[in-house]
Amino acid sequence: MMGGMLTIYNDQHALHQGKVEMFRGELVPCFEVPARVDHVKHELERRGLGPLQAPDAFDGALLARVHAPRYLDFIAHAWDEWVALDPSNASRDALPSYWPTRGMRTDVLPRSFPARMGLFSFDAGTPLMAGSWAAARHGAACAWTAAQRVVAGQRAAFALTRPPGHHAGTDFFGGYCFVNNAAVAAQALRDAGVERVAVLDVDYHHGNGTQAIFYERSDVHFASLHGDPLTDYPYYLGHADERGAGAGLGFNHNLPLARGTDFAAWRAALKTALDGIAAVRAGALVVSLGVDTFEGDPVAGFRLKSDDYLRMGEDLARAGLPTVFVFEGGYAVAEVGVNAANVLQGFEQQAAG
Repeated sequence: MMGGMLTIYNDQHALHQGKVEMFRGELVPCFEVPARVDHVKHELERRGLGPLQAPDAFDGALLARVHAPRYLDFIAHAWDEWVALDPSNASRDALPSYWPTRGMRTDVLPRSFPARMGLFSFDAGTPLMAGSWAAARHGAACAWTAAQRVVAGQRAAFALTRPPGHHAGTDFFGGYCFVNNAAVAAQALRDAGVERVAVLDVDYHHGNGTQAIFYERSDVHFASLHGDPLTDYPYYLGHADERGAGAGLGFNHNLPLARGTDFAAWRAALKTALDGIAAVRAGALVVSLGVDTFEGDPVAGFRLKSDDYLRMGEDLARAGLPTVFVFEGGYAVAEVGVNAANVLQGFEQQAAG
């Protein structure tokens, strides 16, 4: 098995650069900005953790394995439709403002663009612009390529991309996410013959999209450590009693944690999650790597410090599985590079033994 942390880098990520998002009742500058990835890339290069490569050519048909075709069609053409409504829309982001709720129909596709935007979204904090689809699709190519490298014998690979992906479900976007990159990586590993894949989400916010995609499947085990949905976004999934359904019963493992959780308590939950992954005999691991668990993150509530991410990486390496890391959240922009690089460095040091 080849060592060294290979990074697959999305050089199109800055095509997605939102102006504003709705936050606590007002429009504010976006927290999810290109500088997040820029800082991570700079730190990886500064430390010399491994090579950075562009993704391979990607067959977009794989996206239909994890997302509904009508959703993909909407996202691919959404910007053109937004501008077609009013040419002046070209100078402003598209944000949803209507949503179907209980008792309303979602099986009928409205002709109205604003209605369809609400049908395929779950918040008003995820702006869509001219480059969103290109950036998201290229990000999926990064995740797919990272999985291919691991299948070929790389011990671990990192998909460094944005927009993030773990809040995007089968047929919805939100939480800054359009395409679920972790799900793409997991499906790629399954298609390559890995009998069971584990997805471990360590972002502060529950990976509701990933859970929704795999909830009725036993070939992908999903585990998540996150802020309690009683108090934290995305609110409506992430409870401990969500264990999967149908064939997937027992293959969904949520570990919600209270605001103020420090690393000792968080690390104990990580051990529980990793023990569960070992119990289901996963053959490969996908890590949704969010570093918004950091004590200074503006939209989160845990108390991890930068050095804790080294220990996190070591613990992940001890799982002994071929591993694909996929970049997710982390909004303390000045520290996001150090924190993400610390996870990868800790992993590499432990894996090297």
